[in-house]
Amino acid sequence: MADLRIRTTGSADRVFDEAAVQLLKSSIRGPLYRLGDAGYEAARKIYNGMIDRHPALIVRCLGVADVIAAVNFAREHDLLLAVRGGGHSAPGLSMCNGGLVVDLSAMKSVRVDPVRRTARAEGGATWADFDHETQAFVLATTGGIASTTGIAGLTLGGGIGYLNRKYGLACDNLISADVVTADGQLLTASLTENSDLFWALRGGGGNFGVVTSFEYQIHPVGPVLAGFVLWPLERANEVLQFYRGFSLSAPDELRLDGILTTSPIGPSIAIIVCWCGPIEHGERVLAPLRAFGPPALDTIAAVQYKTIQGLLESLGYVPGLLHYWKSSFFRS
Repeated sequence: MADLRIRTTGSADRVFDEAAVQLLKSSIRGPLYRLGDAGYEAARKIYNGMIDRHPALIVRCLGVADVIAAVNFAREHDLLLAVRGGGHSAPGLSMCNGGLVVDLSAMKSVRVDPVRRTARAEGGATWADFDHETQAFVLATTGGIASTTGIAGLTLGGGIGYLNRKYGLACDNLISADVVTADGQLLTASLTENSDLFWALRGGGGNFGVVTSFEYQIHPVGPVLAGFVLWPLERANEVLQFYRGFSLSAPDELRLDGILTTSPIGPSIAIIVCWCGPIEHGERVLAPLRAFGPPALDTIAAVQYKTIQGLLESLGYVPGLLHYWKSSFFRS
């Protein structure tokens, strides 16, 4: 085969002969993809369809040893590196052009300890994978607002979700993490071991190493009172004013998200609701919201937590769309 060009961190290309590529391939258990290989096109696709990048190599890791081998290869040759967990990064941080991708998507196992109320999950797991296992024991932790989101990127970025007002951010529930650092070492980071690295991982982003597994505190979460209420878009001003006042006085068990969307009635304003406390109490708390207007549509019901985790997908937020997201902070 022809020599392979891989981009370095300095943006130049380094040329590798077939022997060098085969040496990397022989050091891993998972597949190694490059342009033209069966599986390459699927492997380079991520959640945001607007991201269209072509890495030189994708290492589909099956375990920690594969991650170490890929990181060592990238470091030794000064290669541009991206790490793919769930692949949900809207700006496309989990894929690169011309470089090497460490792909954790095959590392998805989740092990729950219902006695200690902890769960350990590999870095390629999504919140759908995580919730499937923890909800078998009627347990959960704060995990995004879409089941397709990867646990890794969300936790390393802080991690808001439907449970965060009651149980904190995803990173607040992180007990420990196994991390392959840039020098190829596997470290455990926790409050008592490599505590400075543990501090950095909890919201500091993905540049401190490749996290191969996360250990979380999980909490009792049975059926939740969840869904959305919806009004025609022309009522957005009054609905959002109500939303502001109502949310300021809401108990910690209640999360509310205001969204502008399309619906069967046309352009709409909606408020997504998740109440994670006792159902009867939640019915009383939510009564003013459900009566306001009144709404054109009210889907709030007692459902499994996994149901609300998939709500955005049911509203059309599915992989492959062209997403453009921005964020900002408000003083109040």
